[in-house]
Amino acid sequence: MNTFQTHSSHWGAFSGRYEDGKLEIRPHPADANPSPLLGNLAAVADSPVRIRRPAVRRGWLEGAHGNARKRGADDYVEVSWPQALDLVANELRRVYADFGPRAVFGGSYGWSSAGRFHHAQSQIHRFLNVLGGYVRSVNTYSSGAAMVVIPHVLGPYDHFDRKSVSWNAIERSSELVVAFGGMAIKNTDVHGGGISAHIVPRTLNGARARGARFVLVSPLKDDFPAELDAQWLPVVPGTDVALMLGLAHVLVSEGLHDRGFLDRYTVGYEYFEAYLLGRSDGVAKSPEWASGICGIAADVIRTLARTMACARTLITISHSLQRADYGEQPVWMGIVLAAMLGQIGLDGGGYSYSLGALGNIGKSQLAVPLPTLSQFKNPVPDFIPVARIADMLLQPGDMYHYNGQALHYPDIRLVYWAGGNPFHHHQDLNRLRAAFKRPETIIVHEAAWTSSARHADIVLPATTTLERDDIGAADRDPLMIAMKKLIEPVGEARDDYEIFSGIARRLGTFEEFTENRTSREWLALLFETTRKALAAGGHHAPDFETFWEKGELRLPLKADDGGPARAFRDDPVRSPLQTPSGKIEIFSQTIESFGYDDCRGHPQWYPARTEAGADQDHPFHLICNQPHSRLHSQLDYGDFSRSTKIKGREPVRINPADAAERGIADGDIVRLFNSRGSCLAAAVMSEDVRSGVLQLATGAWFEPDDPAADRAMCIHGNPNILTRDIGTSQLAQASTGQLTRVQIERFDGEPPPVRIFEEIKFSDDHTGASAQASADLPVLDGSSRVAPRRKAELCERRNEIK
Repeated sequence: MNTFQTHSSHWGAFSGRYEDGKLEIRPHPADANPSPLLGNLAAVADSPVRIRRPAVRRGWLEGAHGNARKRGADDYVEVSWPQALDLVANELRRVYADFGPRAVFGGSYGWSSAGRFHHAQSQIHRFLNVLGGYVRSVNTYSSGAAMVVIPHVLGPYDHFDRKSVSWNAIERSSELVVAFGGMAIKNTDVHGGGISAHIVPRTLNGARARGARFVLVSPLKDDFPAELDAQWLPVVPGTDVALMLGLAHVLVSEGLHDRGFLDRYTVGYEYFEAYLLGRSDGVAKSPEWASGICGIAADVIRTLARTMACARTLITISHSLQRADYGEQPVWMGIVLAAMLGQIGLDGGGYSYSLGALGNIGKSQLAVPLPTLSQFKNPVPDFIPVARIADMLLQPGDMYHYNGQALHYPDIRLVYWAGGNPFHHHQDLNRLRAAFKRPETIIVHEAAWTSSARHADIVLPATTTLERDDIGAADRDPLMIAMKKLIEPVGEARDDYEIFSGIARRLGTFEEFTENRTSREWLALLFETTRKALAAGGHHAPDFETFWEKGELRLPLKADDGGPARAFRDDPVRSPLQTPSGKIEIFSQTIESFGYDDCRGHPQWYPARTEAGADQDHPFHLICNQPHSRLHSQLDYGDFSRSTKIKGREPVRINPADAAERGIADGDIVRLFNSRGSCLAAAVMSEDVRSGVLQLATGAWFEPDDPAADRAMCIHGNPNILTRDIGTSQLAQASTGQLTRVQIERFDGEPPPVRIFEEIKFSDDHTGASAQASADLPVLDGSSRVAPRRKAELCERRNEIK
């Protein structure tokens, strides 16, 4: 391919060409601040960790007794596509027939592609729904607590605050932005579905030039752009709610709160005030009380509260705060603090959850719908909060509480995963490893040999975004991209639609799943959703072929009118919130009625749950935040991601004073450990990290020192070997993976080499007979790498999708 072709990714639109064995990437010309994460893409074409052929775990293939115990430590046998698809179809047929759809868990996390059709989450859920349904997960690891509490307090998640505070409003009107958890620019590099222009640096700098002030509440100084000269309040990790209560106490005690706003737009404030002033529990949440918990001086708290009351103030709450013990509380308390200031609905003021967490949040909304593939309806009622997967697999039948419901974990026999890496997202990886040894079968679609693939029984090689045509589009981004294939599929990789189509043909559901359409026909059909809306609105509405030839289409945007918050402020009777009262629920009678002792009817301070002796044995707070060198764990093998590692390992930042006390120097290999496990990392000195705090980003591919051991050490630097697998509370049961407690020490001696990015070696002994395979399957003969079988496979592929 000699010409550049348009394409899109979660970290930006771009054009690319593949020539002479090299992939060249150019950011979109309209993007003034392109993401450096585009530098990871080139490795897709030739990395040794790409999965090139279907593979089956030997123990599962041979049907050995107790074979699941070897998941993660077993070797793999490469098989042909016909054999692999037969194995999958036969196993699905068996499990659905013997146990029903409630024994199947369909896992996916939706970040595998920016495309609207080749979206693994949509494809797998559509496929499993055609078969009769599956056990699903709800909410996300990123925002699980907020997604449950916000609907009780403000109404539907992603409706009120995410559609009410824009970057343009901040640039033109905000006088003071108080960012709890910060707004790290690295997080705005990405957005699900694509991002054509990274505007956050421009708008924040514009606000600063106008005279806006910024306050950063975080243990990490670089959680805000340095050029904004923000006031840094290096709070003790996990104590933001105590600080907010101290600020609220000042507002009330000095008469600075807006009683008129509270009376007209909220319910239940009197219950909260009784708690705040200590009338209900005997403890006044004064600045002195707050200071003893959060580490910020009482005078600083008083001064900030007074400044907030006298300026157009925006309060933001990051994803990170609610990914910890009682994560519902900072989200809710931030809303209450903004309500007390009375500025919700004002231009550039009020409250916003997760502003700065993703690149498109805070942009104008699209005026037309985007192409969306129907997943059909799942008839199975069973579900789990997404972060409770290990509990489900380890504790089938056990009862748990979630959002007012008493539920039971289903008994899962088969896990089918496409488009995600749970060994990145989940906590307490040694516990997850044990959980992954419980199902009878695990099937994974993967492009690379991640830890999730290495813990599967059947591994089907999936193409990456660069190896297929698609339509790239994202909410709040005006550019729709014709994502044209840049490289041919690596090895024998197939896209998810083709894989599921082949299985569906074997199971007799081909026509229902595919509707007899090719991928290209689906793209044209899905495009019609947006084209018809454009035409109906009097906008430019080209046909699909015209769009495809041009490469992109600019979509119309809605006016920046302050959104639902402005409408509610202007007329709370005609534009009520979708809450039981129609108002902001400072006190939620619904939540109170659940009777949870870890989440009551109004926000309050809960000290973090710690293990016995944690302060002495594990004195450091470890912050496990998002990396700046990749999206989650995606393309950790890419050039940009690997360039940020030290001696092949993930860097852990430590305050120089803490390092000196332990004899740790810059670049030393260190061991982090607690009661759950340990990992190796490379020490980096940084004054931007609060004393008593360590920072180790998530996303380094998990590599155990001993894959066969029940308790392994990660030699690459994955912090989730250390984090706790407990829910935020009974309300949301969300991830608490942002924070944990650890000890750190210099690692003496020669550390084990990191080999997670090396090519997997397959044995030539493929003679094991498959107990799961049908009787007429050929015996494996070791020829899976050999070309003669290729002709028959190509003939089959032509017949799969016409």
